[in-house]
Amino acid sequence: MAGMATHVITGAGSGIGAAVARRLHARGDELVLHARDAGRAKELAAEFPGARTLVGDLADPDRLSWAFSHQTLPDRVDCLLHIAGVVDLGEVGELTPKAWHHQLNVNLIAPAELTRHFLPQLRAARGHVIFVNSGAGLNAHAGWSAYAASKHGLKALADSLRAEEHANGVRVTSVYPGRTASPMQAKVHRQEGKEYDASRWIDPESVATTILMSLDLPADAEVNDLTVRPGR
Repeated sequence: MAGMATHVITGAGSGIGAAVARRLHARGDELVLHARDAGRAKELAAEFPGARTLVGDLADPDRLSWAFSHQTLPDRVDCLLHIAGVVDLGEVGELTPKAWHHQLNVNLIAPAELTRHFLPQLRAARGHVIFVNSGAGLNAHAGWSAYAASKHGLKALADSLRAEEHANGVRVTSVYPGRTASPMQAKVHRQEGKEYDASRWIDPESVATTILMSLDLPADAEVNDLTVRPGR
């Protein structure tokens, strides 16, 4: 993507999202960083000087439209990066509706709602929507039903959006990282009752490299699906 571009990013506070935000900020692009509340927005603004923030709780997608109506949205959006996510493991016989709703809201419904809000700007810019999915979005395993369902749904969202917006020049990419060293991965290990060793998993910077590769492709090409797996 040539020249200074404007990126809306969810999940910029840690892990893959923070790595992507740092790389884009370092090269001088404009950042609009989503935060769940005003306190988190203040922290992100301090970490990324010059970045704008957008506040709204992804766990309550029904209220995102109201929250955004009280803020100034960017006039231009070259890329919308959906990187935020939550995970709560549990077998189907144990998971409550609350656990299902939380993961579906944050991982699937909120990305759809954010995309709806920014589609006019993305169409005008002939921009790019990047969904950071998961290996669980391609294969579901025991104990991962709710998370995997949300990520399988995210793949469906991306595929449908790509087909709908291709004629408008909007590119859509799904990235499927394997286990990545991050606070989320540490939480997963706690839930699995396993010891966490970050050195065994993908560095978030490596995933950020693949995301920026797809983002920076010339307009005559589009990466639809990109799978990233641990190399050791």
